[in-house]
Amino acid sequence: MKTPKLLPWYARKAGVSIERAEVLWRKAVREATDETGWVGNAEYWGAAMSHFLRLLDEDEATLCAPRVTPLVRSQRRMLRLPFIAMEDFFTVMRANWQRSARCLHRIA
Repeated sequence: MKTPKLLPWYARKAGVSIERAEVLWRKAVREATDETGWVGNAEYWGAAMSHFLRLLDEDEATLCAPRVTPLVRSQRRMLRLPFIAMEDFFTVMRANWQRSARCLHRIA
């Protein structure tokens, strides 16, 4: 049975090898056949894909690889905070400067 064209992408995203993803796909196809009783219709392919994604999630949960991405994202946000605050400060100062310039222009 042919595997989905996006199988390598799903495998990389889950952090498993392509060979392991192919094994999980074959298992998902067997489960979908048992569940639907049909082969080749839309319900069958939808069930196969949902079983495959569930199996990938379960396999990914067994890996002991640390998740570094959330830590890096939070550090990036923390490093950007001073710049965001400075940008907000200058925006407020510019608005006040323009408002005061308009008031002075009306007085003169």
